[in-house]
Amino acid sequence: MALNILVAYGSKHGSTAEIAEKIGLLLRESGYLVDVLPANKVKKLEPYQAVVLGSGVYIGFWLKAAANFLKAREAELKNRPTWIFSSGPTGDEDVVTLLQGWSFPKGLQSVVERIQPRGMITFHGNLDPQKMNFIERWMIGKVNAPLGDFRNWQAITTWAQDIAASLRESDVS
Repeated sequence: MALNILVAYGSKHGSTAEIAEKIGLLLRESGYLVDVLPANKVKKLEPYQAVVLGSGVYIGFWLKAAANFLKAREAELKNRPTWIFSSGPTGDEDVVTLLQGWSFPKGLQSVVERIQPRGMITFHGNLDPQKMNFIERWMIGKVNAPLGDFRNWQAITTWAQDIAASLRESDVS
């Protein structure tokens, strides 16, 4: 019987949702049953043997839907293979350099430490001024963030393939 995986996400303008969809597609291609859902639409985790959770990052914080999902389902996530991703920084530099050592929102760090995900990663993001409101455009201008789509689809593909390989090697059922 194929493993049932949930890919849940928090996305404000759709870029993180597109990353989640890509991860879901790649996991399906590896033979898994996969649901890709906004984090606030997930009713229960019982049908899933593994979870991938991601969120866009804004001003150093995860989106509320993804953060709430993580906190509310901590015990359940701790008891199943879980992977976590963030998306956000734009520009051509290395993500760690862009984030100045930041790897996860400080307010959620203790939850993540208790869950002990099998993997965590931050992907470059996408800033499309046409999808932003006036205040968002003003804030982006103030911090001089590079506009455009900086998502590295090969890195996303490799990470999803690593998840699939890890699941094949484990005794998850």
